[in-house]
Amino acid sequence: MSQDGKKADRLLQATCQLLNTASLRANQYKQVVQKKIDLGAIQKKIEQLHSELGKQVDELYEKGKTDLLADREAAQLLEKLVSLRQAAALLEEEIELIRTENLPKNEPQDDSTAKKKSPLPAETEKTGKI
Repeated sequence: MSQDGKKADRLLQATCQLLNTASLRANQYKQVVQKKIDLGAIQKKIEQLHSELGKQVDELYEKGKTDLLADREAAQLLEKLVSLRQAAALLEEEIELIRTENLPKNEPQDDSTAKKKSPLPAETEKTGKI
């Protein structure tokens, strides 16, 4: 194989690797976004339950009840809150797992601290013109 053929083969391999990495990153991003949407919905439910619980506690207090946890409805609201908090924590763990799994060995895990070398010439980086 000629020198040009070897260069073309290396370029093709690098392009395939780049496309595979980009595809993996896009899929990971899609999964993280979906999990964050789910997490936002759970957090909204938690806020609603806080409001309901506060209203229930206020009503019980106005009735002169001191043992608020003995009230069946208040206890049910607290149980729902605990369940939703656990679901939110699980989603946060899943998000972190998705972010760190299946990364290629030559790619850093923390994009914020690693400087990536651009495939563009330095002049193009500065001016934005090819």
